[in-house]
Amino acid sequence: MREIFYDWGGLNLLLFHAINNIRGEFVDGFMQLGSLVGEHTLFPLYLGLVAVTAMARVARVPAAEIRNHVMVWLGVVTVFAFCYAIDGPLVSWLKTSLDFPRPPALLPPESLHVVGRPEYRHSLPSGHAVFAMTVAASLWPILNRAWRVGLAVFVLWVGISRVSLGAHFPADVLAGYLTGLAVVLVVSFVIRRTMNYFPG
Repeated sequence: MREIFYDWGGLNLLLFHAINNIRGEFVDGFMQLGSLVGEHTLFPLYLGLVAVTAMARVARVPAAEIRNHVMVWLGVVTVFAFCYAIDGPLVSWLKTSLDFPRPPALLPPESLHVVGRPEYRHSLPSGHAVFAMTVAASLWPILNRAWRVGLAVFVLWVGISRVSLGAHFPADVLAGYLTGLAVVLVVSFVIRRTMNYFPG
Protein backbone atom coordinates (compact mmCIF):
# COMPACT_ATOMS: atom_id res chain seq x y z
CA MET A 1 0.00 0.00 0.00
CA ARG A 2 2.81 2.41 0.80
CA GLU A 3 4.24 1.91 -2.70
CA ILE A 4 0.95 3.15 -4.16
CA PHE A 5 -0.18 5.87 -1.76
CA TYR A 6 3.17 7.26 -0.64
CA ASP A 7 5.95 6.27 -3.02
CA TRP A 8 3.68 6.72 -6.07
CA GLY A 9 5.72 4.14 -7.96
CA GLY A 10 8.89 6.18 -7.50
CA LEU A 11 7.33 9.51 -8.50
CA ASN A 12 7.49 10.86 -4.95
CA LEU A 13 11.29 10.56 -4.93
CA LEU A 14 11.63 11.89 -8.49
CA LEU A 15 9.60 14.97 -7.62
CA PHE A 16 11.60 15.48 -4.45
CA HIS A 17 14.89 15.55 -6.35
CA ALA A 18 13.45 17.73 -9.13
CA ILE A 19 12.47 20.38 -6.58
CA ASN A 20 15.32 19.93 -4.11
CA ASN A 21 17.99 20.14 -6.83
CA ILE A 22 16.99 23.68 -7.82
CA ARG A 23 19.58 25.58 -5.84
CA GLY A 24 20.87 29.09 -5.45
CA GLU A 25 21.17 31.80 -2.85
CA PHE A 26 17.97 33.50 -3.97
CA VAL A 27 16.06 30.23 -4.21
CA ASP A 28 17.14 29.15 -0.73
CA GLY A 29 16.21 32.50 0.77
CA PHE A 30 12.86 32.57 -0.99
CA MET A 31 12.07 29.05 0.17
CA GLN A 32 13.12 29.81 3.74
CA LEU A 33 10.67 32.73 3.66
CA GLY A 34 8.00 30.36 2.34
CA SER A 35 8.52 28.06 5.30
CA LEU A 36 8.52 31.01 7.69
CA VAL A 37 5.12 32.30 6.55
CA GLY A 38 3.76 28.76 6.92
CA GLU A 39 4.74 28.45 10.58
CA HIS A 40 1.73 27.57 12.73
CA THR A 41 3.11 29.87 15.45
CA LEU A 42 1.99 32.78 13.26
CA PHE A 43 -1.66 31.91 13.90
CA PRO A 44 -2.20 34.88 16.30
CA LEU A 45 -0.85 37.25 13.65
CA TYR A 46 -3.06 35.81 10.90
CA LEU A 47 -6.08 35.80 13.19
CA GLY A 48 -5.41 39.44 14.06
CA LEU A 49 -5.17 40.36 10.37
CA VAL A 50 -8.46 38.60 9.66
CA ALA A 51 -10.13 40.45 12.55
CA VAL A 52 -8.84 43.84 11.37
CA THR A 53 -9.95 43.07 7.81
CA ALA A 54 -13.37 42.05 9.08
CA MET A 55 -13.80 45.30 10.98
CA ALA A 56 -12.70 47.35 7.96
CA ARG A 57 -15.10 45.50 5.66
CA VAL A 58 -18.05 45.70 8.04
CA ALA A 59 -17.48 49.41 8.60
CA ARG A 60 -18.14 50.07 4.89
CA VAL A 61 -21.48 48.29 4.56
CA PRO A 62 -24.92 49.90 5.00
CA ALA A 63 -26.33 49.81 8.52
CA ALA A 64 -29.13 47.45 7.49
CA GLU A 65 -26.60 44.84 6.31
CA ILE A 66 -24.12 45.06 9.18
CA ARG A 67 -25.53 42.14 11.13
CA ASN A 68 -25.31 39.75 8.18
CA HIS A 69 -21.73 40.78 7.42
CA VAL A 70 -20.71 40.48 11.07
CA MET A 71 -22.17 36.98 11.26
CA VAL A 72 -20.39 35.88 8.08
CA TRP A 73 -17.02 37.13 9.31
CA LEU A 74 -17.69 35.64 12.75
CA GLY A 75 -18.27 32.31 11.03
CA VAL A 76 -14.96 32.56 9.19
CA VAL A 77 -13.05 33.48 12.34
CA THR A 78 -14.73 30.66 14.25
CA VAL A 79 -13.82 28.09 11.60
CA PHE A 80 -10.23 29.32 11.49
CA ALA A 81 -9.85 29.20 15.27
CA PHE A 82 -11.46 25.79 15.72
CA CYS A 83 -9.45 24.28 12.87
CA TYR A 84 -6.22 25.57 14.34
CA ALA A 85 -7.13 24.09 17.71
CA ILE A 86 -7.86 20.72 16.08
CA ASP A 87 -4.86 20.72 13.72
CA GLY A 88 -2.22 20.78 16.46
CA PRO A 89 -3.19 17.60 18.32
CA LEU A 90 -4.23 15.85 15.10
CA VAL A 91 -0.96 16.52 13.28
CA SER A 92 1.07 15.60 16.35
CA TRP A 93 -0.80 12.29 16.65
CA LEU A 94 -0.43 11.49 12.94
CA LYS A 95 3.27 12.31 12.89
CA THR A 96 3.99 10.21 15.97
CA SER A 97 1.75 7.31 14.99
CA LEU A 98 2.95 7.02 11.41
CA ASP A 99 6.56 8.01 12.18
CA PHE A 100 7.60 8.31 8.53
CA PRO A 101 11.29 9.18 8.01
CA ARG A 102 12.28 12.52 6.54
CA PRO A 103 14.57 12.84 3.49
CA PRO A 104 17.86 13.11 5.48
CA ALA A 105 17.07 9.79 7.16
CA LEU A 106 16.54 7.94 3.88
CA LEU A 107 18.82 9.54 1.32
CA PRO A 108 22.62 9.77 1.14
CA PRO A 109 23.84 13.22 2.27
CA GLU A 110 25.39 13.93 -1.12
CA SER A 111 22.08 13.32 -2.92
CA LEU A 112 20.04 16.07 -1.28
CA HIS A 113 20.34 19.67 -0.16
CA VAL A 114 19.19 20.52 3.36
CA VAL A 115 18.84 24.13 4.47
CA GLY A 116 18.81 24.61 8.22
CA ARG A 117 18.94 21.94 10.88
CA PRO A 118 18.19 18.50 9.41
CA GLU A 119 15.29 16.54 10.86
CA TYR A 120 14.97 12.78 10.57
CA ARG A 121 11.58 11.66 11.88
CA HIS A 122 7.86 12.45 11.85
CA SER A 123 7.62 13.49 8.21
CA LEU A 124 3.97 12.71 7.44
CA PRO A 125 2.04 14.97 7.23
CA SER A 126 3.83 18.28 6.76
CA GLY A 127 2.65 20.59 9.53
CA HIS A 128 3.47 23.64 7.42
CA ALA A 129 1.26 22.33 4.61
CA VAL A 130 -1.57 21.64 7.06
CA PHE A 131 -1.41 25.18 8.43
CA ALA A 132 -1.15 26.84 4.99
CA MET A 133 -4.20 24.94 3.76
CA THR A 134 -6.07 25.75 6.98
CA VAL A 135 -5.47 29.46 6.43
CA ALA A 136 -6.52 29.33 2.78
CA ALA A 137 -9.54 27.05 3.13
CA SER A 138 -10.87 28.90 6.18
CA LEU A 139 -10.79 32.28 4.43
CA TRP A 140 -11.79 31.02 0.97
CA PRO A 141 -15.58 31.60 1.23
CA ILE A 142 -15.34 35.35 1.85
CA LEU A 143 -12.58 36.26 -0.61
CA ASN A 144 -12.77 37.47 -4.19
CA ARG A 145 -10.98 35.84 -7.12
CA ALA A 146 -7.76 37.85 -6.78
CA TRP A 147 -7.36 36.98 -3.11
CA ARG A 148 -8.12 33.34 -3.83
CA VAL A 149 -5.37 33.24 -6.43
CA GLY A 150 -3.03 34.81 -3.89
CA LEU A 151 -3.95 32.19 -1.28
CA ALA A 152 -3.43 29.37 -3.79
CA VAL A 153 0.06 30.71 -4.50
CA PHE A 154 0.68 30.98 -0.75
CA VAL A 155 -0.29 27.33 -0.20
CA LEU A 156 1.91 26.11 -3.07
CA TRP A 157 4.82 28.27 -1.93
CA VAL A 158 4.73 26.90 1.60
CA GLY A 159 4.47 23.31 0.39
CA ILE A 160 7.22 23.55 -2.22
CA SER A 161 9.48 25.28 0.29
CA ARG A 162 9.39 22.25 2.56
CA VAL A 163 10.61 20.01 -0.26
CA SER A 164 13.15 22.55 -1.49
CA LEU A 165 14.69 22.86 1.98
CA GLY A 166 14.98 19.08 2.33
CA ALA A 167 12.47 18.80 5.17
CA HIS A 168 9.73 16.76 3.48
CA PHE A 169 8.86 14.61 0.51
CA PRO A 170 6.08 15.80 -1.82
CA ALA A 171 3.78 13.08 -0.45
CA ASP A 172 4.15 14.61 3.03
CA VAL A 173 3.08 17.97 1.66
CA LEU A 174 0.10 16.51 -0.20
CA ALA A 175 -0.96 14.66 2.95
CA GLY A 176 -0.71 17.95 4.84
CA TYR A 177 -2.89 19.72 2.29
CA LEU A 178 -5.54 16.98 2.44
CA THR A 179 -5.48 16.91 6.25
CA GLY A 180 -5.91 20.67 6.55
CA LEU A 181 -8.65 20.74 3.93
CA ALA A 182 -10.53 17.85 5.53
CA VAL A 183 -10.53 19.54 8.94
CA VAL A 184 -11.78 22.83 7.48
CA LEU A 185 -14.56 21.10 5.53
CA VAL A 186 -15.77 19.18 8.59
CA VAL A 187 -15.64 22.19 10.91
CA SER A 188 -17.31 24.43 8.30
CA PHE A 189 -20.09 21.88 7.83
CA VAL A 190 -20.75 21.66 11.56
CA ILE A 191 -20.78 25.43 11.99
CA ARG A 192 -22.98 25.92 8.93
CA ARG A 193 -25.49 23.40 10.26
CA THR A 194 -25.51 24.68 13.83
CA MET A 195 -25.30 28.44 13.28
CA ASN A 196 -26.83 28.70 9.81
CA TYR A 197 -24.97 31.78 8.70
CA PHE A 198 -21.64 30.64 7.28
CA PRO A 199 -21.49 31.28 3.49
CA GLY A 200 -21.71 28.28 1.17
